[in-house]
Amino acid sequence: MKKPILFLLATTLPLPFAATPLRAQNIMTPAAGPPLQGDAPTPANEQEVTFAADTLTYDDNAEIVTATGNVRMMRQGDRLRADKVQWNQKTGVVRAEGNVAVVNSSNDTLYGDSVELTDSLRDGVIENLLLVLNDGGRLAAVHGVRRNEVTTLDKAVYTPCAVLDSKGCPKEPIWKISAVRVVHDPNKHRISYDGARISFLGAPILWLPGLSHPDGSGGGGSGLLLPDVKYSRVNGAELGLPYYFQLAPNRDLTITPHVYTKVLPAIEAQYRALTDNGAWQAAGMLTYSSRFAATTGTTPVPNGNKDIRGYIDANGRFQLDPYWTLSGSIRGTSDRTFLRRYDISRDDRLRNQIQAERITPNSYLSIKGWAVQTLRTNDKQGQQPIALPAIDYRLRMADPWVGGTLNIQANSLALLRTDGQDTQRAFAAVQWDMRRYTPLGQEFTLTAYGRGDIYHTDQVGRTSTIVYRGDPGWTTRGIAAVAADMRWPFVGAFLGGSQRITPRVQIVASPKTRNLSIPNEDARAIDLEDSNLFALNRFSGYDRWEDGSRITYGAEWAVDLPGISFNTVIGQSYRLSNKSTLLPVGTGLSDRLSDIVGRTTVKYGRFLELTHRFRLDKDNFAVRRNEIDATIGTQRTYATIGYLKLNRDIAATIEDLRDREEVRLGARIQIARYWSVFGSTVIDLTGRREDPLTLSDGYQPIRHRLGILYDDDCIELGVTWRREYDAIGDARRGNTFLLRLALKNLGR
Repeated sequence: MKKPILFLLATTLPLPFAATPLRAQNIMTPAAGPPLQGDAPTPANEQEVTFAADTLTYDDNAEIVTATGNVRMMRQGDRLRADKVQWNQKTGVVRAEGNVAVVNSSNDTLYGDSVELTDSLRDGVIENLLLVLNDGGRLAAVHGVRRNEVTTLDKAVYTPCAVLDSKGCPKEPIWKISAVRVVHDPNKHRISYDGARISFLGAPILWLPGLSHPDGSGGGGSGLLLPDVKYSRVNGAELGLPYYFQLAPNRDLTITPHVYTKVLPAIEAQYRALTDNGAWQAAGMLTYSSRFAATTGTTPVPNGNKDIRGYIDANGRFQLDPYWTLSGSIRGTSDRTFLRRYDISRDDRLRNQIQAERITPNSYLSIKGWAVQTLRTNDKQGQQPIALPAIDYRLRMADPWVGGTLNIQANSLALLRTDGQDTQRAFAAVQWDMRRYTPLGQEFTLTAYGRGDIYHTDQVGRTSTIVYRGDPGWTTRGIAAVAADMRWPFVGAFLGGSQRITPRVQIVASPKTRNLSIPNEDARAIDLEDSNLFALNRFSGYDRWEDGSRITYGAEWAVDLPGISFNTVIGQSYRLSNKSTLLPVGTGLSDRLSDIVGRTTVKYGRFLELTHRFRLDKDNFAVRRNEIDATIGTQRTYATIGYLKLNRDIAATIEDLRDREEVRLGARIQIARYWSVFGSTVIDLTGRREDPLTLSDGYQPIRHRLGILYDDDCIELGVTWRREYDAIGDARRGNTFLLRLALKNLGR
């Protein structure tokens, strides 16, 4: 009995219905239910088939083996139940009849009135079948035939949706696909439909003649994807209909025509490829329309005749060997308003780069080049830098003389501009760190740092901010610093948990350093905050160095309780000399005594996470920086809050340090089991008091979004309204409506 039963299970269970999005006939589970584990003895090995039946007979003349009465069979975790199983040894036909149910190792269950296998047990016929998939999907058909590995289903229906309500009563599934005939060809990895249609709540809504799609094996296949539907004031109604081409198991192409009611159509494409050592993709979009100047007026100003407009976005990363990696990206657009106009991106700068990296346990080498395309209204493209090349090398090694660690760095950078200042830089640096612990638990760190720089620059007059220019021609600079840092953590029990109080003191000394003679390309956005309070150099880049002597002090308090954690840091620094500093007034570092900075983080399980950063004026405790980021709620109902206010009163001539104030709000509320509403907003609260050069009136909405979503196990349906308030060129302010429809488990 082993051979026929083995083939019965192997042929019936994997009938490629499990990958077939379709369905028809009765989709309710039969009352008898599936066969259970233990109905038949457990097989001793993978080849053995065990069975149990009320009677077993053998007809010598007809050579027919018949098992009848509550037949149960098992092999490799596959289980079969039937009223009768018959094997004709002459014809090779195996037939299971009456309440047939088969469960495979993936826990998919097949029901049928009868299953008949012929032709060396490879082909077969199933009557009145129902397949209940482990993921909840259901497939039913009046008649199923498999010949030469091709399966044909007549009057078939598929749905992944629930067919019972909360009280266990039958209900119409939310959506289903039905067809007169469904054909699955595993050699082509495709499923084809004859007379297919999609029904929603029992009503047909879409006929799909000639529908065909991949069966989920062989890496998928070509076919239509779900359409993208939206409406905007600028472009009108939009329909995007993507078509997917599988070029090879590791390469594909998606082409999406976009049709609009107010503008000419556009074509979008995306190509993706996976190679032996990496992956890359390229996407782009093209259309033909009038260009408009990137102005912020209420009426767009034409800028020439109609022209081809579009964008390109490509990136890739390749692991050449265990140490070397090559990566790059290309982003470009035809004009400054295209990405906003066609709702592709809100980026105001597009960065192109290529980088080769070599990473070992103790060294790092980066060779990079990059260029930037600005999309900002008042920025000049000729002022944007092109870095070619930017090289950085670092080596870490143990100090063989007095202990500690040596970090050696070499760096070079060449910045070119088509209509601006050019700068070339190179330096070599070495840093020595030694960390020791005392018997009392104090952590001491000693640091020594030395660096030699060489710069060359020209066209300095094209940089409008004088303090950023530096001297033209060749300039050299030497940098040295020593530092001592002490932390002393105190740990103990607290309210059923633990707490840690860690005072910290740092002393840094550095001789006077040439700064204004050096161009400033990468250290412009200086601001005192908790992240750089104890840094050796509190400038953000290499072109500026904080010299002089100072002492920095602060403390950290951390509390860990069951389900709750709390961490706060506060600190301040004091310069030991009264010499003037190049740090601008308002950064919190311009006087001998710095402002007070800190950060507080509170977590309550997964329900609350709040981070607050602040800077207080040392003289009157006025809030110069107030930043809050919070997430409150559960996975289904939550709110996010973001608030930032910079009130530093820095001179308006330094454009990188202007003050601002904004609030960001977002929320999702579960209003029923499957229904939720969501929304978000960004509001610019900057006024003339914060930034004298701002055009905002102190309450300027940037973007609003509001939507409603239905999301269950088989469908996702949502409508989103978004309003834009920025008006740049032909990217006008106005409303956009987006419709999202996703039919889940369509294919496996």
